[in-house]
Amino acid sequence: MENKEMWTIDELISLTNTVQSAEIEYQGKILPIQWCELTESEEPKISMPLDGIDETQHYAEIASQRMLAMLKKANELSPESKTLDEESWHMLPTTLRWSISNTVMTTNNSKESDF
Repeated sequence: MENKEMWTIDELISLTNTVQSAEIEYQGKILPIQWCELTESEEPKISMPLDGIDETQHYAEIASQRMLAMLKKANELSPESKTLDEESWHMLPTTLRWSISNTVMTTNNSKESDF
């Protein structure tokens, strides 16, 4: 029988103030990134798409806002390690943005994205 390690509530809460980092490989070069988990109150407000609005685009924008909030929080906690901000996020190639989002939103227990 495998002995599984259990989270404590304090450990889980501390994740919302812990800057996490990773390196993204993109076209043969490395981009270091940092992010921080959000609490419910820090999450972007989600609304239902209005009639006539493309749902896919609507939810992609919500995911982008969530990523920006996670990047911004990490940048505030660790400004010396900042590589991305809101201005640069909007100017990145879309394929790189998806790669970053997938890295941040994917858990160790799953290959599926969180959005």
